[in-house]
Amino acid sequence: MSSPRALITGITGMVGSHLADYLLAETDWEIFGLCRWRSPLDNVEHLLERANRKDRLHFLAADLTDSFSLARAVAIARPDYVFHLAAQSYPTDSFTAPVQTLATNIIGTENLLEALRLTPGIDPVIHVCSSSEVFGRVGRELLPIHEGTPFHPASPYAISKVGTDLLGRFHAEAYGQKCVITRMFTHTGPRRGDIFAESTFAKQIAMIEAGRIPPVIKTGNLDSLRTWADVRDAVRAYFLLVTVAPVPGAVYNIGGTFSCTIGEMLDHLLGLATVRGIEVRTDPERLRPLDADLQLPDTRRFKAHTGWEPVIPFATTMADLLEYWRQRVRSGRTFLTR
Repeated sequence: MSSPRALITGITGMVGSHLADYLLAETDWEIFGLCRWRSPLDNVEHLLERANRKDRLHFLAADLTDSFSLARAVAIARPDYVFHLAAQSYPTDSFTAPVQTLATNIIGTENLLEALRLTPGIDPVIHVCSSSEVFGRVGRELLPIHEGTPFHPASPYAISKVGTDLLGRFHAEAYGQKCVITRMFTHTGPRRGDIFAESTFAKQIAMIEAGRIPPVIKTGNLDSLRTWADVRDAVRAYFLLVTVAPVPGAVYNIGGTFSCTIGEMLDHLLGLATVRGIEVRTDPERLRPLDADLQLPDTRRFKAHTGWEPVIPFATTMADLLEYWRQRVRSGRTFLTR
């Protein structure tokens, strides 16, 4: 009997690369990673030799907005499991590129689900990755956020993820596809893009420590409240999602257990810095026109179904993120000071 086959869209992203690491280490699955020809390969650089040998890892060129490329990739991969992680995933950028965000995340998801539906001889379990951002601006009286909390998206990105979310459920109900939807709350760790708050803070600290920039941290909204999870816990959750009696059309919140504001997270990172007296300065360009500022999840449904619990502490996640940026800065690369 042949090994199961998994298709990961967005394998070169933070989550996709960690998921590939997990599946290669913990399963015997064949992994097919979908990426655009121009996608940076930094996050999967440690896997490229394995891909060159076709040792359980294969990269497929495709684009979510090109249905023909997706049909070809699906026909090659013939997956038993699909992790749909690819997206325009930066909320702030969605304000300046709303059409591209909506096209990639909504039309792209529909293109992928149709390619999977119309390819003969396959019936994969499909993880459709929505986002906690669909809940948007939630009043304190509605906390913690459960799966039935009304949507109030606060960015074009969040609106696009509402579309992604609904498409997953629609394809399960209308066509019988085994789509399972997650709304993951804030998750981070090594390889986190420097456009996200905790990662840009860690990068700036690493650059300050190396004498590359003045001792000033530029920030956006520091009052936003988040519940934090480690990306390595997140990918373990995604594996359990598709392997523990998946229920087509089911929707789950997934998230960590430690909550604090963006400002408190920054204070923690500054406490790890080797330079003292770093100034914190608000940068108006880092402020969103509208912000989802209360993101506290109720994850009981997912935990009850799979038995998953996060195990990596917030302090470890932040220390590993900062060390990731220290190593990148020590490599001599040049970075935008964003």
